[in-house]
Amino acid sequence: MTPTPQERRAARHQLAAGAGPSTARRGPSGGRKQPITVEAIIDTALGIVQRDGYEALTMRRLATALETGSSSLYAHVVNKEDLDELLIGRLCAGIDLPEPDPAVWRQQIIGVCTQLRDQYLRYPGISRAAFATAPSHLDTLRITEGMLAILLAGGIEPQAAAWAIDALTLYVNAYSLEVSLVNRRIDRDDDAWVVSRDELLRRFAALPDTFPHTRRYAVELTAGTVHDRFDVSLGMMIDGIARHRPT
Repeated sequence: MTPTPQERRAARHQLAAGAGPSTARRGPSGGRKQPITVEAIIDTALGIVQRDGYEALTMRRLATALETGSSSLYAHVVNKEDLDELLIGRLCAGIDLPEPDPAVWRQQIIGVCTQLRDQYLRYPGISRAAFATAPSHLDTLRITEGMLAILLAGGIEPQAAAWAIDALTLYVNAYSLEVSLVNRRIDRDDDAWVVSRDELLRRFAALPDTFPHTRRYAVELTAGTVHDRFDVSLGMMIDGIARHRPT
């Protein structure tokens, strides 16, 4: 019986990165092409995302970049969702996890989230691939394991720690996607909807009296860089997480 896509994914995720068959190929002139492997597929896919954004990545585009047909890709990657898992797994593999230290657990969890943010921002829009996906790739699960270890070392109750990981990674994913979308608009000179702070202040000042707080606190509402907001938001989330420790 032919394995289901889920069985194929589960089987391959048990292998070390790069394991699996490769296909030797020859180009039209008889020269050897790069073999099709899972690692080659990931490398090429990340190159497309880095140049043109995640929205440009399709299986057809990927096959063209590898000078092959879609059927050759499906011998190694089950579908686009499987490719998404592989891409996120590769980025997670580049994150350093500290040895959990109860004395600095807050700084450690912020450090992991910041590394994940920076990985996503290198590849515009790629955090979209992490939404609504239950992690099964070992490198992705390694991040969950590391974050859980840090929170538990900090004395956070296990259920609260588990839900905190969901909340923190969701925020990192959404933040990274928003920044990527804004940057892509600016890069494409499609910044008509990217409003400057000065323009926001002008608009807020012109609001009617039914928006008294927005008018009064316009400076505060528009203050700081995007990374300032990231740091403050993470800090507030972690302050909330810290309340879930036995007294």
